[in-house]
Amino acid sequence: MSNADRHGLIAKAVRDAGGATVQELAELTGASEMTIRRDLDTLAAQGVLERVRGGARTLLLRGEEPPFAMRAHEAVDAKRRIAAAISALIADGESVLLDSGTTCLEVARLLRERPVTVMPLSLQAVHLLGETPGPATLVVPGGQPRAAEGALTGPLTLASLAALRFDTAVIGCCGLTAADGLTAYDLDDAAVKKASIASARRVIAAADGSKLGHTAYAYVGPAALLHTLVTDTTAAAGEVTALEGGGTAVQTV
Repeated sequence: MSNADRHGLIAKAVRDAGGATVQELAELTGASEMTIRRDLDTLAAQGVLERVRGGARTLLLRGEEPPFAMRAHEAVDAKRRIAAAISALIADGESVLLDSGTTCLEVARLLRERPVTVMPLSLQAVHLLGETPGPATLVVPGGQPRAAEGALTGPLTLASLAALRFDTAVIGCCGLTAADGLTAYDLDDAAVKKASIASARRVIAAADGSKLGHTAYAYVGPAALLHTLVTDTTAAAGEVTALEGGGTAVQTV
């Protein structure tokens, strides 16, 4: 098991159970207790969990959005497959609006090697696209970043979206169901997603299977606003069928 895979498994175990001991995590991963202690120190430094005597506990409150550092360790392979499928749907020369979030950051890694115009809505993706010269053209919006999340929100972000029109918007989500539509944990983030959808000719949602069937706090809009959903094989089959019945094309990778 690679370090990244082990870190992802540890982060999920601590998050799901609320906490775990070093011994429990060693048994779960097959790693030595010494390795687990080093892993916990690393994850604690990243803000993924809290280190306590003999193990770790979650920093997450019920109903709270998992922090970016925690989500970055979850479903990494699935997010990369989703990103590759989305990149394949985007043609050279397109103008692309790229939402915040860990899956959209994986899309940014691929689009920076493409002759496309990209306006990312997170500081992480802005830095990624701007760090080395490439064929992609970077457009930077205004806005105020949300703490460690890096997502750009506020009046300047909304003004940037209102001033432009995109061929494709790639939207992340915190929750998606056929009944409740697209939802987010944060009202400001939901407002940016609404404006993003309104500014694009085509909307592609990027969501691993854990997001389907889940509803978060802030309503963005009905699922019918999404032209295409790209998800992974862990997505609930019933939810996928319901979304397709509502007119959203679903691609499972």
